[in-house]
Amino acid sequence: MNKRGLGRGLDALISTSGVQASDKENIAEIAVREIVANRFQPRRLFEPEKLSELAESIKQYGVLQPVVVRKMAKGFELVAGERRWRASQLAGLRTIPAVIREYTDSQMTEIALIENLQRQDLNPIEEAFAYRRLMDEFNLTQDAVANRVGRSRSYIANMVRLIHLPDPIQDFVSRGTLTMGQTRPLLALDNEELQIQAARRIIDEDLSARDAEELVRKLNESPTERQVSAPIPKEVFMAEAEDRLKMLLGTKVHIKPGKLKSRIEIEFHSAEELDRIIETMSSAAYVPTHKVRANFIV
Repeated sequence: MNKRGLGRGLDALISTSGVQASDKENIAEIAVREIVANRFQPRRLFEPEKLSELAESIKQYGVLQPVVVRKMAKGFELVAGERRWRASQLAGLRTIPAVIREYTDSQMTEIALIENLQRQDLNPIEEAFAYRRLMDEFNLTQDAVANRVGRSRSYIANMVRLIHLPDPIQDFVSRGTLTMGQTRPLLALDNEELQIQAARRIIDEDLSARDAEELVRKLNESPTERQVSAPIPKEVFMAEAEDRLKMLLGTKVHIKPGKLKSRIEIEFHSAEELDRIIETMSSAAYVPTHKVRANFIV
């Protein structure tokens, strides 16, 4: 579902429901290797598994919707359709259908931002950096950016503030480990170390957004409350279970006890390793379990 209220919307800049009638005669087959990625693309993460799925679809049915490009001094630059272009490379295509249009750098940035916003493809950190780029590269005020994307000025201001959070917290937000409601209170803390410690406590104890606000309020009111990173002692059976899971799965496993529920984190570094872990868990005759409510983070 597309997000509502995005200013003029992507349809005012570029067709999102297929190719416009006026473009049908301008579709060309362009060599995939002659196309370069959009320099203004706000999206940073392209999930390998989803790209592989799209590549398999393209192998069977081809590229159903042309990408949009603009002519450069040498070759072409993507305007929209980077996932299709990347998946076409994975599928081994030599050419891809494309519509060639003329856009300014400002229009390129706006199109890339709104396309991803409407398709809900950006995580909050990517969205924040996109707004910052619009402001920095094109000298736009927060009001001007808000007007272009149909948001309030306060929304833009709050999103851009996320950029000032420490990298570990940005990573938590990007991966969905922390929600926006849990993250926003951390901006009120006065140093990065304290922010990171508080973030880890919010994750470990699975605090709600309201609980996160209360934690930050206490930390700001009383310096004696600032020892927030003291580890919650693990029960002996949890340590044993952690060791047995490490041996079973052949990778690092962390059990993080919390007040209401605990969390099991299983590390992996590739889709192949994830498949191996899942296969091991599926075929294992016995996996140590205890009466601990846990969430698997993979």
